[in-house]
Amino acid sequence: MPPAATTGIAASQLKALWRALLVPRLIEERMLRLLRQGRLAKWFSGWGQEAIAVGCAWALEPRDYILPAHRNLGVWTTRGVALEPLFCQLMGKAGGFTRGRDRTYHFGLPGKRIIGMISHMAAMLPVACGLGLAARLKGEDFVVAAFAGEGATREGDFHEAVNLAAVWKLPVIFLVENNGYALSTPVEEQMAIENVADAAAGYGLPGEIVDGNDVLAVVEAVRRAAQRARRGEGPTLLEAKTFRVRGHEEASGTKYVPPELIETWKARDPVDRFQRRVLEAGIVDETEAEEVRRELEAAIETAAESALASPLPASTAERERADVYAPSPPSPAPPAGPRSERRFIDAISDALRQAMRRDARVILLGQDIAEYGGVFKVTEGFLAEFGRERVRNTPIIESGAIGAALGLALEGFKPVVEMQYADFVTCGFNQVVNNLATTHYRWGAPVNVTIRLPFGGQVGAGPFHSQSPEAWFCHVPGLKVVVPATPEDAKGLLLAAIEEPNPVLFFEHKYLYRAAKGPVPEGPFRVPIGPARLARPGREATIVTWGIGVAWALEEAEYQERRGVSLEVIDLRTLAPWDKNTVFDSVKRTSRLLILHEAPRTAGFGAEIAATVAEECFAHLDAPVVRVAGEDIPVPFAATLERSVYSAQVRLREGLERLLGY
Repeated sequence: MPPAATTGIAASQLKALWRALLVPRLIEERMLRLLRQGRLAKWFSGWGQEAIAVGCAWALEPRDYILPAHRNLGVWTTRGVALEPLFCQLMGKAGGFTRGRDRTYHFGLPGKRIIGMISHMAAMLPVACGLGLAARLKGEDFVVAAFAGEGATREGDFHEAVNLAAVWKLPVIFLVENNGYALSTPVEEQMAIENVADAAAGYGLPGEIVDGNDVLAVVEAVRRAAQRARRGEGPTLLEAKTFRVRGHEEASGTKYVPPELIETWKARDPVDRFQRRVLEAGIVDETEAEEVRRELEAAIETAAESALASPLPASTAERERADVYAPSPPSPAPPAGPRSERRFIDAISDALRQAMRRDARVILLGQDIAEYGGVFKVTEGFLAEFGRERVRNTPIIESGAIGAALGLALEGFKPVVEMQYADFVTCGFNQVVNNLATTHYRWGAPVNVTIRLPFGGQVGAGPFHSQSPEAWFCHVPGLKVVVPATPEDAKGLLLAAIEEPNPVLFFEHKYLYRAAKGPVPEGPFRVPIGPARLARPGREATIVTWGIGVAWALEEAEYQERRGVSLEVIDLRTLAPWDKNTVFDSVKRTSRLLILHEAPRTAGFGAEIAATVAEECFAHLDAPVVRVAGEDIPVPFAATLERSVYSAQVRLREGLERLLGY
């Protein structure tokens, strides 16, 4: 890889680029001195890799997005991010961009078109695809560049994102920094190929190897890829060959690297190489070079000392909890128009159709949702009405689809992702719990993403198509978990979820799709996310449940009514956040509580309700709280086994008798 020429580039531009390349190196020098002085606890060094970050940021337009990783300080400095708050962020001080809520570069600055990383490698690459899709849907020509190390290219999200970008011809540049080691694991132990770029052909996109220690080579390669993307020709995979001459982070050291290898790469240092080039070309002389260095060092010193003097973050539990979710829109008045009898599945289809008619920002993503209409036919006919741009078949990429939805949401869209079955959300678990759930709390971005999850048993689908995994997500702050039980709530809650500026997991019980019917307002309306519903008033005991459990509870309440026993049934509707006050008020009236759910008993969400009621309403209870739930086994395929052994329904009456007889 010969050095890129300097001809054809104005001297003033080369001087500015040299200065931009010098800034992150001088910050590195300052941070290492602070580490040695014991004034800084941790530092992830990008020493020797600065040309890639600076070159990428230099090559792109201000309107283009960059999704950097944890060695790309040069992206932030080249984009003009103010040093003092940046240092406060890096040092964990109160003036940082995340106010102490996350470390280093784990945040976004939409005004600078920078979206930072999370710690899970390659997780931001599908997000880049969503941002690229937003550019296409808006008819704009911005490009998205996303960084990953060579180690991260072994992650599933890398393959899902590169494939998706290629299939949809998205304006995305995948910039792989191959520095030879993933922490301490050398590249030959990570992959059987020598060059990551060689893999590009397998996805149908161009791959190019770039000298990552030549800033002009990086600039030229990124510009070529950006021009290709703006012409609508799709993504490019760039592999920048470089080396990290310091540890993964300073405490880890470099003992695992042969010393001669470090010396070889030090001779190719990107900052020294480019400075020699501009000196030899007469663009900068030695005197000016020293003056610029002193000027930048003084600015860095001032910003660093100010950050060091800043206080550590301080807050309260109330303030921190308040920022976990973005504020929800106000709920409109209940619908007053005509109603018609609808099945559960029809109510969901109506909600999606009406949301899409009212707002072009609503985009559907999922497997087989276009021509096929989805495996349950929820979106049948949508392709003809809304077109392929808004009803988008994805490859089989649960993680990639959810990550892309986050990217769309960051650009103001309202994506709705269909998991073919709720069981398959495990393949996208990281995107849900670590990316969607934390984004607003960390850096304030609303995340308007709805994930539809057909779940539950009673249809003879076996262990991998029948699970009730709602409790997994109730443990994660930042997610909203909704489980409707009636057609009216299915429509109203889904319309509310689509308008919600927070990630919503919307669980739709498969058995109810065609078994549950009821009157539903014909026009659009929203049922507020959060409040529970009094499904049946009663006096002698309360049953709290959700989903298919509501039908079971109401059936049992009718039976008990004939025996002279009055049961109150509360349909939670929303599990996160759940309506404690409605449950507490009911328990205070009836003094007895049974919690019913289809999911297995151990660590089911019923345990959270039982513990909370025991803490808050103990004095009002006349009997221990009873939980009735699924058996702690995988859901059996045979209907006889599911209904006689697994199902909570078969244990409901016995549980009530224990509660009432105490």
